[in-house]
Amino acid sequence: MKLQQNSLLALYSLLEFAGDPMRHISAAQIAQKYQVSPHHLAKVLAELARAGIVQSVRGVGGGYRFAANARRLTLLDVISRFEDVGSGSTERNGRTPADRALSAILTEIDEMAKATLKSVTLATLLRLSQQKADAGEPRAVGAPAEGSRLPR
Repeated sequence: MKLQQNSLLALYSLLEFAGDPMRHISAAQIAQKYQVSPHHLAKVLAELARAGIVQSVRGVGGGYRFAANARRLTLLDVISRFEDVGSGSTERNGRTPADRALSAILTEIDEMAKATLKSVTLATLLRLSQQKADAGEPRAVGAPAEGSRLPR
């Protein structure tokens, strides 16, 4: 499964926020770390704020901070805000038995992916990311290496 840039930015940002939920982190800091447009990231963070997942704090020392429950927030909760997860196969109406068989398989794959994303919480992703960092891997799971850019 390939995620869109908005989903990746949301997940990377949430890992930053959930790692220290009381700290305010600016969009510019995250944009610089992941070498993305601060303007683009601000749109993603605004969506997360509208959903109540992060809280926006204005002024000196402001930024964003984590406002959700990392043990309850799932990857599906986040990703589904930015892309249509697992719904493409329901639109596949085949005219032939082969089309219908393929549609049934693709629908099942979509449902398995959706179930997996629903079963992984942000707390689990954060824990895995910290384990990777402790093992000498200096980046979040799936995060670009230092000095690299997110895929476009």
